[in-house]
Amino acid sequence: MDVRMRVSDGYETRVVERPGRWMNPNELGRLTEDLRLVASKTLKAGGLTYGVFSGDRSRLEHSIITVVYRRGDGRPIAFNALALMDLSLAGKPYEVMHLGLVMVDPDERSRGLSWILYGLTCFLMFLRNQFRPIWISNVTQVPAVVGMVAEAFSNVFPGPHSGARRSLTHVLLARQIMARHRHVFGVGAEAGFDEERFVITNAYTGGSDDLKKSFEEAAKHRVEAYNEFCGKELDYGRGDDVLQIGQMNFQAARTYLADAVPRGSLAALAVAGMAATFQRLVLPVVHWADSSRQWNTLRPWTR
Repeated sequence: MDVRMRVSDGYETRVVERPGRWMNPNELGRLTEDLRLVASKTLKAGGLTYGVFSGDRSRLEHSIITVVYRRGDGRPIAFNALALMDLSLAGKPYEVMHLGLVMVDPDERSRGLSWILYGLTCFLMFLRNQFRPIWISNVTQVPAVVGMVAEAFSNVFPGPHSGARRSLTHVLLARQIMARHRHVFGVGAEAGFDEERFVITNAYTGGSDDLKKSFEEAAKHRVEAYNEFCGKELDYGRGDDVLQIGQMNFQAARTYLADAVPRGSLAALAVAGMAATFQRLVLPVVHWADSSRQWNTLRPWTR
């Protein structure tokens, strides 16, 4: 998937799926540089060493990158690096989407971009998945983000919200994430995990060190219950995170369309959704019909 959409008069967005698998080195370098440019406005140089900042092409083979550009000069001003984690569920391979790192140029904040950075990619992947529920995960210590995830997705645990319930599926997914995918969110092997509360203890030792915040520095949610939840459950001096697990399903998609997406952007979102679906359903047929070129492992038929 490589989808572009105009989200307002001032911005446009590009959503790129698994760029490490198909982009040539120059394209991949430009995309990575766009991410680093946004990060440089927020953190000191070299502040992040994990995930898409590691320089490892394989990380971008398992990522979906959403970048917001300023239309006037083409400058990247925000991004979301979502990671795809291979797990198993009910004895079958399953892919969980980790909401990943979100960064916004401080000069461009409060511009109404949260619906793009926190929901757009998940919504497009939900369409691509033919409206089948998709499990998502999130690691954070920021009360505003904890509340956003709890309100935007379904079946989210943990949290102070109504319906927060720890199911066996939550536990099985959390165990696999902590056992096999700590590198995705920059948590070191020495970090602990409280399986009852879904709290990662001493989390900032695996490359994400510069993201650690005090409770006072962390952005607060408009609903005080989320602020109180984080203040009670997390030790900010030690550097704790909460691991949230939930679903993008039909209910979450409906809430996203009704409450998050600005009315003026619905048409652009519809076009982007059709483009994503077209690429998934139609392009394989086009590729198959072209016998003159090789498409990855699919080779032209010869006598």
